[in-house]
Amino acid sequence: MFSHLRLIWILLAVIAVLSGCAEQTGELGSESNPIKMAMVPSLDTNKLILSGNKLAELMEKETGLKYDVSVPASYTAVITAMGSGTVDVGWLPPIPYVMAHDKYGVEVALVTVRNKSAKYWGFIIARTDTGINSLADLKGKRFAYGDPVSTTGTIYPKHLIRTSGDDPDTYFSNVIYAGAHDRVIMAVYNKQVDGGAIYGGVGTDAREKVVNSLPDVMEKTHVIAKSIEIPNDTVSVRKGLPADIVKKITDGLIKVAASDEGRITIMSLYGIDGFERTNDSDYDSVRSVAKAENIQIEQLDK
Repeated sequence: MFSHLRLIWILLAVIAVLSGCAEQTGELGSESNPIKMAMVPSLDTNKLILSGNKLAELMEKETGLKYDVSVPASYTAVITAMGSGTVDVGWLPPIPYVMAHDKYGVEVALVTVRNKSAKYWGFIIARTDTGINSLADLKGKRFAYGDPVSTTGTIYPKHLIRTSGDDPDTYFSNVIYAGAHDRVIMAVYNKQVDGGAIYGGVGTDAREKVVNSLPDVMEKTHVIAKSIEIPNDTVSVRKGLPADIVKKITDGLIKVAASDEGRITIMSLYGIDGFERTNDSDYDSVRSVAKAENIQIEQLDK
């Protein structure tokens, strides 16, 4: 009899604890259980937090959901957090996205738009006074890549060389990894290298970012080759996020981006003009390139 009473008391205590946890956790999107939205640390963290929190305010008004914005320490941290369910929405670039999808079932919800385009390229540039006018002209010469796992600064340019029938590891006489795109441009401009790989968009490219310091950079350098097109970065959601929540978030972002205040906010966030709906198959080309170049999740933060 005593053991039965004790069991009942234990069960009642467990139920009380679980009820308390349920009340504390609350419905997803509530004050006590907000939508966890993570930005990748590709820009200044403080600026991302400020812009992200402003976007959260606008999204709360539009969707009625509460949001908690964070900028984890690395790309991998965002991916693994989405895999474990501790982040609901992640702003992932193309290659990190396909890795997150293939490993954790993360799904792309929206693709970002810049200059009215949802795609971009890896450009290869050279000085205009060197006689280098094509990728073939660069064979056996000096070259500057960006970061070793930069989509446009390294991965897609290497893939361009590989699919042209050559080995990117032996194509140039000397290779440097300059890091940021502006450093690649400076190396080409100052004739430290004969060519370099940079970001390229529709009617624009990374050289425009250095015009203040190099006013004649657009005349002294030119684009001699470009990679296959790359779909823009994503707004992705974790596996299992309820469909009604996903719809509220995607509809909300599109509506916010169309407003005057929202347009300013997303531009300050990642230089975005707006969003378009998309699906995973639109990133199959990214998946193929990542596989061909043997890119692993562990490399993303190196």
